[in-house]
Amino acid sequence: MQKQTLLYTGKAKSVYTTEDADHLILVFRDDASAFNGEKIAQLDRKGKVNNRFNAFIMDKLAQAGIETHFEKLLTPNEVLVKKLDMIPVECVIRNYAAGSLCRRLGVEEGKELTPPTFELFFKDDALGDPMVNESQAIALGWANAEQLEQMKKLTYQVNDVLKALFLDGDMLLVDFKLEFGVFHNRIVLGDEFSPDGCRLWDKNTKKKLDKDRFRQGLGDVVEAYEEVAQRLGIDLSDI
Repeated sequence: MQKQTLLYTGKAKSVYTTEDADHLILVFRDDASAFNGEKIAQLDRKGKVNNRFNAFIMDKLAQAGIETHFEKLLTPNEVLVKKLDMIPVECVIRNYAAGSLCRRLGVEEGKELTPPTFELFFKDDALGDPMVNESQAIALGWANAEQLEQMKKLTYQVNDVLKALFLDGDMLLVDFKLEFGVFHNRIVLGDEFSPDGCRLWDKNTKKKLDKDRFRQGLGDVVEAYEEVAQRLGIDLSDI
């Protein structure tokens, strides 16, 4: 399939139509962005690393019975996906306290959350992606109750699969966000799963191996992403 019209340009990906109305092509760019676009940089190889990383994770989730929009890799930084009618709500699971949870509630970073927490955020950069509840999401027409329940169920299933996967690589899955959409009346996992959208720490040293390295100016961002890939057995040698 070939890229046709540019449909959307996000912070780190561009979306193109194809000759098939049911499919899109995502292009993973080398852009890095934090704080709703206030901090921006170009990081060599980031797009290719995240594309390969995302493909690996989506394959693992599919093997666990979780339907995703991922179809196949096309080039080192391009992927073919199902075209979803995206729901403008992010689902967030937190296994350990970090980031905005610590700021909001005064909780110390690294505190294990038992059971893991589940949160919803409205996707709107201008508003700072505010936290919302299910009642608001339903009342404002973003999703219905059945869709939200399925999104929540799938998010916890993803957590179970990926916590174990990362733990095998001596890493803690601290938290992550997921986005879902509707494809032929089914709720399907969309967007991406990469170190851009989750927090990963070394199990023993608590070294940060995710986009917090960019947010906090720690450096070696792509190198950390590559380390995570290496621990998971993802082959990046050809990119």
